[in-house]
Amino acid sequence: MVVGNQIGGQQGMLIGLLMAGVSNFFSYFFSDRMVLAQYGAKEVTASQQPHLFAIVDRLARSGDMPMPKVYMIDMQAPNAFATGRDPAHAAIAVSPSIMKLMTTDELEAVIAHELGHVKNYDILISSMAATIAGALSYLAHIAYYIGPSSRGSDDRGRGGSPLSLLFLVIVTPLIGTLLHLAVSRQREYGADEYSAHLTRNPRALASALAKLGGVAAQYPATPEPGQESTAHLFIINPFDTSFIQSLFSTHPPLAERIARLKEIVI
Repeated sequence: MVVGNQIGGQQGMLIGLLMAGVSNFFSYFFSDRMVLAQYGAKEVTASQQPHLFAIVDRLARSGDMPMPKVYMIDMQAPNAFATGRDPAHAAIAVSPSIMKLMTTDELEAVIAHELGHVKNYDILISSMAATIAGALSYLAHIAYYIGPSSRGSDDRGRGGSPLSLLFLVIVTPLIGTLLHLAVSRQREYGADEYSAHLTRNPRALASALAKLGGVAAQYPATPEPGQESTAHLFIINPFDTSFIQSLFSTHPPLAERIARLKEIVI
């Protein structure tokens, strides 16, 4: 609303309020369904995937959480993510290849990491951060096309100079992106620690991350349109990134995560 006010006065503020309300409503209630559909996720039962189902059930009980739904995603690269706005509406999704790549201890550590996101409401928080980042970027996009010349003479010069408009266009989406990155990175460290304490085996997650990182480096996935915005959900970034893109990654450096895990004493 503040940015909208700077761009277009009262009218811009109302647009900002409308965007905030609509985007947060859909983010809160439908982001889980949208991301599952985006990756062709199919829910599985205990009879279809007994090994995976047993791991999720055992860890959910240990963490005093409701049993989340379990999905298999249509993705060749080994990876996993959690989604859902709270523990009562959570889902754990894994690719078939991660089950072949991981030992039982490593797979447990990966699932525990994802349950950590659910337990700490990370998916909701990250979704809201992503929504804010997207809304700010969209407002800056509007500012680029509206410009100060579109304001009426009665707008009392709010944000009137072209220099302030240029500042908004450049800095506003950057602020939103940095907010999203800061939230996502800290939440990854927290989920790693949760996994270490829930499984009482931090080295299992360190080993799993090393394996996943090695495969991702050698065979990076190419995102389809719109999938880049979901990278923060996965346990590691599954997509090919350049050096510049890696600076703005939603995940902390893999080596740092592994080093922190190896320092945890249970």
